[in-house]
Amino acid sequence: MKKRILLMFTAFIFCVAFAQTQNIPSGLTTAFKNGSAQDLAPFLGNQVVVIIRDNTQTFSKSETQKAMAGFFSANKVTGFTVNHQGDRNQSGFIIGTLSTANGSFRVNCFFKKSGNDSALIHQIRIVKTNE
Repeated sequence: MKKRILLMFTAFIFCVAFAQTQNIPSGLTTAFKNGSAQDLAPFLGNQVVVIIRDNTQTFSKSETQKAMAGFFSANKVTGFTVNHQGDRNQSGFIIGTLSTANGSFRVNCFFKKSGNDSALIHQIRIVKTNE
C-alpha cells in the first residue's frame, strides 16, 4: 500500500512539473537556439526592456526585433540551453546560456501572459559570462 501511495505521489509531482513547463512557449527557446530575431518577434510585447551588457533601453516590438537581430548578427549563435524556467500566475521567466562565437552569455527572459493566454516578453537581459 505504501509503495502504491508513493508511486501515485511521484506521478502527481511529475505531472504538475510537466504541466508548468508547458506554459513556457517552446518557440521562445527555439528562437534563441537559432539566433533568430524574426522567430523571437511573435513573443515580444508592445514595449520591451532590453538590457545587453550594461546598456538598458526600452524598445517597441519592431525596435526590439532590430536590436536582437543586431546582437545575433554580431554574436553568431552556436547553441542555447535553458538552465532554469518558471511560471507563476500571469508571469514567467527563462534563464539560459547562449553560446556564441564570441563566448557565452547569460540570458534572462521575463514574460507576462496576455489576455489570450499567450506569453509576451517584457524584458530581455543578456550578460556576458566568464566561462
